[in-house]
Amino acid sequence: MQRAASIQLDSGALRHNLEVARGLAPETAMWPVIKAEGYGHGLEWAAQSLGEVADGLAVSAVEEAEVLRRSGFDGPLLVLQGGRDAAGFRRCAELALQPAVHAPAQLEALDAASVVLPEVWIKLNTGMNRLGFAPAEADAVERALRAAGHGGRGLHWMTHMACADDPADDHNAAQLSAFATAVAGRSGARSLANSASLFAGWGRGAGHGADEAFRARPGIMLYGCHPASVPARAPPEGPDADLRPVMTVQAPIIGIQHPTPGDGVGYGATWTAHGGERIGIVAMGYADGYPRHAPTGTPVRVRGQLCPLVGRVSMDMLAVDLSGVPAAGVGDLATLWGEGLPVERVARAAGTIGYELLTRVAGRLRPA
Repeated sequence: MQRAASIQLDSGALRHNLEVARGLAPETAMWPVIKAEGYGHGLEWAAQSLGEVADGLAVSAVEEAEVLRRSGFDGPLLVLQGGRDAAGFRRCAELALQPAVHAPAQLEALDAASVVLPEVWIKLNTGMNRLGFAPAEADAVERALRAAGHGGRGLHWMTHMACADDPADDHNAAQLSAFATAVAGRSGARSLANSASLFAGWGRGAGHGADEAFRARPGIMLYGCHPASVPARAPPEGPDADLRPVMTVQAPIIGIQHPTPGDGVGYGATWTAHGGERIGIVAMGYADGYPRHAPTGTPVRVRGQLCPLVGRVSMDMLAVDLSGVPAAGVGDLATLWGEGLPVERVARAAGTIGYELLTRVAGRLRPA
């Protein structure tokens, strides 16, 4: 059952944000990451919006790639986690996918699949310590893949940056150097730049030749959220970088309360009225993807003005103080994040990141 809360998506904003990414690295091919249901916006919707303007697309798993092929997307598809078993790699061959290979067990599964893949990405672990071969294993992995006939159109190289949201972190220089050293003199494309790396100026890495092909993997920035997460007095938000919100989440005000001094609002009565407040009850709660831990003061936008959330978020309702918006009433729409209220601001108030808020509403809310 779909709720009164709604989600509005803007494909024009999504394409605009891709152009912002291109501006940060004009000579780098852009392969938007649309994993996790397109960061909560819808896997097929994101592919349809970006498929004709992107150089390729990236997903997490073979199953996501299967959905896109069934929906008609026939462009280049990078599978970031590669195949999990022989059947997965056979599907990669059947669907013309470009899987990442990051572990010895995958090499064994690829052998067992008895297929030859024209393009394969070798993932190196340069310091993220999540997935990938050690840089010292690059030679052995490349030899094994070439001996099996893979990579006729290219064996490519990728890594993932752990601290790009803080460009001054020494960890970045170590990773960039390790990757550049490991892939020096090898053929194939390179890819390391996520959204934060693009803002840091690493669309083409560091220590690479000008003639080498690079592919960036922008993710969160495409959806209007700035990737910076380092604490700052005024951390950047999407609009600061000309990023436009792609998702706007709204819900109607379904009730008005006029508490007297000392009255509590919500479970636990954690917020107490001083008297004279107008409290609006909004049909949005944690069952709809709104963070339950959002504290009093978290901003909600009503009639163009920011109003503070008060009390605890309920399963399907939350309360906001409408005292500063006397014209607001039942039936007005409250914006939880999106146009006029950057998702980063709400996430920061709730002690989380925009990624989590965007992905939590996937499949929960009706389209506006």
